[in-house]
Amino acid sequence: MRKSKTRNLAGLSLRCTFVAGLIAALAPRAETARNPIVHADVPDMAMIRVGDTYYMSSTTMHMSPGLPIMKSKDLVNWQIASYAYDILEDADDLNLNNGKSAYGRGSWASSLRFHNGTFFATTFAGNTGKTYVYATKDIEKGPWTLVSFRPSLHDHSLFFDDDGRVYMLYGVGNLRLVELESDLSGLKPGGLDQVVITNASRVAGENIGLPAEGSQLFKVNGRYYLFNITWPRGGMRTVIVHRANKITGPYEGRVALQDKGVAQGGLIDTPKGDWYAYLFRDYGAVGRIPYLVPVKWEDGWPVLGVDGKVPDALDLPESKGLIPGIVASDEFERKPGEPSLPLVWQWNHNPDNRYWSLTARPGFLRLTTGRVDPGFLSARNTLTQRTIGPECSATIAFDVANMKDGDFAGLALLQKNYGLAGVKTDASANFIVMVNAQSGSPTEVERVPLHQKTVFLRADCNFKDMVDEAKFFYSLDGRTWTAIGNVLKMRYTIPHFMGYRFALFNYAAKSPGGFVDFDFFRVSDKIPRDK
Repeated sequence: MRKSKTRNLAGLSLRCTFVAGLIAALAPRAETARNPIVHADVPDMAMIRVGDTYYMSSTTMHMSPGLPIMKSKDLVNWQIASYAYDILEDADDLNLNNGKSAYGRGSWASSLRFHNGTFFATTFAGNTGKTYVYATKDIEKGPWTLVSFRPSLHDHSLFFDDDGRVYMLYGVGNLRLVELESDLSGLKPGGLDQVVITNASRVAGENIGLPAEGSQLFKVNGRYYLFNITWPRGGMRTVIVHRANKITGPYEGRVALQDKGVAQGGLIDTPKGDWYAYLFRDYGAVGRIPYLVPVKWEDGWPVLGVDGKVPDALDLPESKGLIPGIVASDEFERKPGEPSLPLVWQWNHNPDNRYWSLTARPGFLRLTTGRVDPGFLSARNTLTQRTIGPECSATIAFDVANMKDGDFAGLALLQKNYGLAGVKTDASANFIVMVNAQSGSPTEVERVPLHQKTVFLRADCNFKDMVDEAKFFYSLDGRTWTAIGNVLKMRYTIPHFMGYRFALFNYAAKSPGGFVDFDFFRVSDKIPRDK
């Protein structure tokens, strides 16, 4: 009997173990976030938390509108909430006029603060020589007010101290602290103006390629913490942190993180008291992509990473994807009261608003040529969205019936070494054309005669493991696709300083006045597998 009872108990135990395992397998998993938190070009982030909402600003340089503000409830899922400005300045280089451009320039790294019920987003531009201070009571709806002043304070960090004084800390290598007027309208005459850290990169070694920059200043438990990036020669982008008991110093510093080249950013805490560093990584043609790194405090220092490494998984909610928060499809249909363009869109440089419309033909975006341009990179009113990784695809349809001889319109992947597929009108005949500029010079690779007024185009991007390749396709019915041209080897270049972007374009090579009507733009985070 004992032996039989033992067998029965053993069998019961096995059955219970099996059932428990089955229940565990079927139970919903607590999914976690993964790095990068945004696999898209969102560089030079600055971040704040107001209550339970996080706000993040970033760099888009020559794009218009500019200085994007994104919001999140969980540090992982972000959506574009607003822009601090419509145009930075009305100038030839920002307007793509008279042969000038602002590629790679315009507004650079921003600072984002919330102080006494007001949000402040500040930036600077080397091509204008100014520092810009935008302010609003409502960061999502605006309006924003602007004051600007000279000089242009490189990679500055705006800082409101507890005694009511206002500062910007900025510079490269030797980091300088300047005091501002109380209304932030400029440098305070006779105010503090001194280098507070000389050769800030020295904590990372003597052989430095990129001196310390990207300043972001914080005050935690009465102590000042300054985050910077530096880059030792033969090494990788590195996070360094300095701390001091007074804002003027003396500062002591250390290397805070050296892993995967993830660097430049600052600190953010959660309502629960957890801390993270927000940083970004150069990741090939898709651009500079944000990461989150857990932070613990030890002996008054922020300690970044898990055993000094950037983790793949994070104890945060999982991502729901970047569509539609960062990029989004658009059918170009607008209800009364809706904005003309969703916030995911930005113009390549300042637009000429006379030559685009969503009302001339409801349900379509009309781009009309307003002048003659020598090529794609010179064309005004090119409308763009980010590409996203690890892969993505965009499809458009447009009506070419009203193009003029010499016009060229279609879908591009915008960077210095761009690629595009479009319709070119040549001697009253239309051709579907693929152009590849990966060598730095545009080359027409293939052209196919077009005998109908509507055409579909598609661009597929593969950013997996920095493969950085794109292919273009066309269709006459929106169902059957044919590859055109060759593979575009995408490459991030410093002259443009930006990840590749999907772009809708139309420009004239001979005479202005022609137009095209875009029916839709549809984006996916998967590349179609054509049969």
